[in-house]
Amino acid sequence: MLSLHTNAASLAAQNSLTRTQSSLSTSMTRLSTGYRINSSMDDAAGLQIATRLKSQTSGMTVAMRNTQNSVSMLQTADGALDEVSNILTRMKDLATQSADGSSSSDDVTAMQSEYNSLTDELSNIFKNTKFGGTALLSSSGKLSTSVNFQIGADSTETMAADFSTSLSDVSTAITTAAAGFSSDPAAAGTPAAGTELSSATSAISNLSGAIDKVSTLRSNLGAVSNRLDHVYNNLSNISTNTKNAAGRIMDVDFATESANMTSNQMLLQAGTAMLKQTNSQSSLVMSLLQ
Repeated sequence: MLSLHTNAASLAAQNSLTRTQSSLSTSMTRLSTGYRINSSMDDAAGLQIATRLKSQTSGMTVAMRNTQNSVSMLQTADGALDEVSNILTRMKDLATQSADGSSSSDDVTAMQSEYNSLTDELSNIFKNTKFGGTALLSSSGKLSTSVNFQIGADSTETMAADFSTSLSDVSTAITTAAAGFSSDPAAAGTPAAGTELSSATSAISNLSGAIDKVSTLRSNLGAVSNRLDHVYNNLSNISTNTKNAAGRIMDVDFATESANMTSNQMLLQAGTAMLKQTNSQSSLVMSLLQ
């Protein structure tokens, strides 16, 4: 029907152009940002899922840093205990040498002086070994109580490690072998007792026990460190796959979207041309009046 007031073909062409322009705008936005979902209107359900996945991966990234920091902390303590073991071995050597009848009183005095000095250094190591400013081996240090490690994105994903008993056994064993030893930060400057080698045979036995206790504590630290290392590897695997899942939802397929943009551009050009043609239809009415 020819009408001056209503041009149905023009209205249809305008509606088609509006839809095409909207699709073209969406394609250009996706190609410019690299994301398939740029607002909740693009994919409401997909956005909800992707947001949850992103939150999980973000938490796991922090948990991975936590495990690395925790391993570094335990390695710091293990390195200090390695030096403690070396010192105790030297003290045992001194006790063994002092127990020999060929040692003169002056020899024993010199050995006692070194023994006392090494005892003071043991106290220094236990009081001043720190990680991030926090004491580790002292009587009030981090490892003197149970330690909780956050190893996941959820509040329930934790790992507890208790080194307090082993650390207490080490302190007791060293104190038995060297009365001047102290792991209490408040007791800084406490001198060595100076009588440990008066009974060298007993000192040898006590030092052997202390070395064993240190080895036990180091073994516990190593076991927890290895577990944290496995936790890190597992988190890395989960994080990688979760990021891939979120990417499949959020990221745009450039090949597909480029094809859609080209198609919409062609449709826009065709629609514009047809709109021009439909607008000229009203002129046909005048030919009927001539």
